Amino acid sequence: MSARGQDPEAVTYAGAGVDTAAGDRAVELMKAAVARTHGPEVVGGVGGFAGLFDASALKNYRRPLLASSTDGVGTKIAIARALGIHDTIGRDLVAMVVDDIVVCGATPLVMTDYIACGKVVPERIADIVRGIADGCVEAGVSLVGGETAEHPGLMAEDDYDVAGAAIGVVEADAVLGPDRVRAGDVVVGLASSGLHSNGYSLVRAVVARSGWTLERLVPEFGRTLGEELLEPTRIYSRLCVELAANVPALHALAHVTGGGLAANLARVVPRGLAASVARNAWAVPQVFDVVRAAGDVPWRDLEATLNLGVGMVAVVAPEGAGALMHACEGTGVAAWALGELVADDSRAVSEDVVRGAKGVDGGAVYLGGTYRTA
Repeated sequence: MSARGQDPEAVTYAGAGVDTAAGDRAVELMKAAVARTHGPEVVGGVGGFAGLFDASALKNYRRPLLASSTDGVGTKIAIARALGIHDTIGRDLVAMVVDDIVVCGATPLVMTDYIACGKVVPERIADIVRGIADGCVEAGVSLVGGETAEHPGLMAEDDYDVAGAAIGVVEADAVLGPDRVRAGDVVVGLASSGLHSNGYSLVRAVVARSGWTLERLVPEFGRTLGEELLEPTRIYSRLCVELAANVPALHALAHVTGGGLAANLARVVPRGLAASVARNAWAVPQVFDVVRAAGDVPWRDLEATLNLGVGMVAVVAPEGAGALMHACEGTGVAAWALGELVADDSRAVSEDVVRGAKGVDGGAVYLGGTYRTA
């Protein structure tokens, strides 16, 4: 027995690999960043068992519907770990969550995060949360809670994963989606900021095959490979909320994530209709062509995995298409008309047809033509 009466062979929480003091230090380092996301609606600040948000404003809704979403950033984290850059991953997380909420016309209100790691390194955790907070400020959402869990023995010391969830609100009669979509509607693509946060298992396999290092300067990018791969996902939420409020002709939005443009657009196309999309309607950014060439990836595999430069899609009545694209470009987001909604008769078309994606029993997407690159 030790002088304090403790068996030196005793099993302790710290000895098992969990450092609660490091967790407390991480919270102290992140508090200021989290507080920046809080408006007067947030009650109680940081440290409670649950985040509190004053929902009094919802009393002004006739029939408020709550919209919720949860997501992560996938294996893009492996790039962040390899480069020791962790704040951009937080922005990716916010984008992946809130950009799913806004597609139904909802305004994101609050978000929470979860970080699992092999060992709590306070500065690294604070970097991740600072990035989440930066993204929340950009998205106009309050970060009201989170959890950091240390998993020694389950995860290696440098391993971590992040996930998040958010809640938004939309008036019941203002919900966007396939019920509003009509034949003749225009399909508009909103530019992505790059690869976003999908398909990194493919991207990483291409990098491994090419033998390139993340520090390699790639002339097509004007920066290193690692810098290009860590470009944060574009956060569309404020823009989409603005479009929903000010463009009455807007009928639906689709967030282009896993599965690519066609699989996600098909989710908002009703049965009996098809979105006819021209592959040459926009110039595919060079990062996608570099990935394709370096891995000899077939175009069809590429388009079913990556966003190819279109991160969000709007379906809008013809009379509103010009105003919608003008509004996008006014915020620095390029937008292009990709095609239109037509009657669904895949037997009469020669284009590639995608339907039934993500478990949705709806319409189809026709993909015609050949991609062109920037």
